[in-house]
Amino acid sequence: MYKFAVLGHPIKHSLSPDIHAQFARQFDIQIDYDKILAPIDSFAQSAQAFIDQGADGFNVTVPFKLDAFNFATELTLNAKTAGAVNTIKITNNQYLGENTDGTGLVNDLINNLNITLTDKVILILGAGGATQGLLLPLLNQHPKRIMIANRTASKAEKLHHDFSAYGNTCGFGLDKIKHTPVDIIINATSASLDGKMPDIANGCADNAICYDLMYGQQTPFMDWAKNNNASLIVDGLGMLVEQAACSFEFWTGNKPKTQAIIKALRR
Repeated sequence: MYKFAVLGHPIKHSLSPDIHAQFARQFDIQIDYDKILAPIDSFAQSAQAFIDQGADGFNVTVPFKLDAFNFATELTLNAKTAGAVNTIKITNNQYLGENTDGTGLVNDLINNLNITLTDKVILILGAGGATQGLLLPLLNQHPKRIMIANRTASKAEKLHHDFSAYGNTCGFGLDKIKHTPVDIIINATSASLDGKMPDIANGCADNAICYDLMYGQQTPFMDWAKNNNASLIVDGLGMLVEQAACSFEFWTGNKPKTQAIIKALRR
């Protein structure tokens, strides 16, 4: 039996145990998947205590992805470029850190929503850790350009410089967004958590695909997209399931089917 968990603070709301239980049933695999509430200042101790119980791996959610990055003894390229870890695999007393968020988003866009990313102009709102985790997997799909816009322009400019070797990027302030339409807008800001909408030019959403990383409720960004003629408006539930599927495959070598699970969660 595999022993997994998700560590976070808070953690009660997590859907991960249910999602991974459904993955395990697809392969007739026995797993034990727990939710662990780690004290804010004791992530490493909580992680090590779980490992000492015979853990095979664990997921990490807010606010511990940077702690997990520092806790891992090895890192994948995704994790290194993201600067954060959301999945750790235990092998031979080594803790291999991965970041599945960006791949989860890409898989949701391509496999579930049938969206082609090649040669597309993508606008990402926000330049925090969420955006940093998305950039490499998105750039690997060879978009025409990824524009990173942030309230503090210098943070967007830094991500542009950090990732320009992987593809065509640019970074600037939210106030510099033009009314010119783009192909895809991804809201990676924390504004939806606060019930707010970033103050940006309306014309960029015309006939665009608008994707909010937040899930579980209608957000101001989604309302804004609807009012500004977006062609498709999506929340982050598919990304949640897809990044979990990447974790499950990272741990077990088995790639789950996700579409039925996404539909069931939406119901």
